[in-house]
Amino acid sequence: MAVKDKDRNVIAQNKRAGHDYFIEETYEAGMVLKGTEIKSMRAGRMNLKDSFARISNGEMYLHNAHISEYEQGNRYNHEPTRARKLLLHKKQINTLIGQTQQKGYSLVPLKVYIKNGFAKVLIGLAKGKKNYDKRETLKRQDAKREVDRALKERMKG
Repeated sequence: MAVKDKDRNVIAQNKRAGHDYFIEETYEAGMVLKGTEIKSMRAGRMNLKDSFARISNGEMYLHNAHISEYEQGNRYNHEPTRARKLLLHKKQINTLIGQTQQKGYSLVPLKVYIKNGFAKVLIGLAKGKKNYDKRETLKRQDAKREVDRALKERMKG
């Protein structure tokens, strides 16, 4: 099975996003980074837990994404959880402004990866799940896992 090119260079992934939200649409955005940030990211020292995207003054920013300080960095090292600007087309930002003003919608980073030498973020337009939705999703996943297990046993025997 061939692995997609962008999946090979995944640096960080937000695994809770699929559990906590219904992902309606995804957008690929570039990141504005400092030199020590990209070096630390390439070393795999990034965490998307509790991070979110927000639009202010017509620009999108990624908040609470933790990029650890670069070990060989000196006094020019970066702040680990600073807000980082995301690069999207103006048209995309305008549509996202309209969609996030609806009740229950938010912008959630799904994964960060390197594509053609540039750091990219996959942003999802997400609607929050209620507790009963989360339980339903877990039931469906368990049922699928059981079916796959049964099929695998049948193929062996």
